[in-house]
Amino acid sequence: MQRTTSRPYAALALAATVALLGACSTSNPDVIKREDAQRMSTIQDGTVLSVRNVTVDGSQSGLGGAAGAVVGGVAGSSVGGSRESAIVGVLGAVAGAALGNAIERSSTKEDAVELLIQLRNGDRRAIVQAKGTEVLNPGDAVIIVTTGGKVRVSKAPPVQR
Repeated sequence: MQRTTSRPYAALALAATVALLGACSTSNPDVIKREDAQRMSTIQDGTVLSVRNVTVDGSQSGLGGAAGAVVGGVAGSSVGGSRESAIVGVLGAVAGAALGNAIERSSTKEDAVELLIQLRNGDRRAIVQAKGTEVLNPGDAVIIVTTGGKVRVSKAPPVQR
């Protein structure tokens, strides 16, 4: 009896799992988490002193490795006879776990900016956030919005008189 290979499906399953993991977390200032909606935030006024492009390193929750191990194990176990399939299945699981971790880490990296901000009281703050739609430049008046320990920076609205 000939075994059918599940490699195309395995690769598709791994890619879908990693894409889902990559969508789970972001530091984008344009994305507000559901639990932060309808919560009062504190606001501080400041001025941007400098903007520096940085990369937020990707995360490894372990789910990418686990998904990769399952997919690699299933794909590997479909090779050869019973003895070979067990050995190749274990090797496939190990390789799949390593690949899954690497893909998860790569897919969760974000382009970000490090903002150095001078507050009105003279204090300075450094804040890193993902690049959003708003472009901030040195000299821009900004507000720092703090909600539940999370901080985001955006341009200050015009002063109403």
